[in-house]
Amino acid sequence: MADTNITLLPIGTVIKVKDFKKLIMIYGRNQILEGNISEQFNVFFNRNMGEDVIYPGYESPQEVDMREKVELEIKKLKRNNENVTN
Repeated sequence: MADTNITLLPIGTVIKVKDFKKLIMIYGRNQILEGNISEQFNVFFNRNMGEDVIYPGYESPQEVDMREKVELEIKKLKRNNENVTN
């Protein structure tokens, strides 16, 4: 899962994150992922820190549509960034 080309994971997905003993449930996505490990602690991490998907979250039609739009924007940004650095 450390590949940065992976698709975005749906809200509710439970993953194993590098250097964490507890599993993390994704509950938000901004520029970084937001996860919950207990009532007192939340964790923020980049998607390349995920090691394994333990349980996939629910994928509604709205989730799939939003994810496709976001991934398209990410690809555009990567292409623009590559053009600037070349």
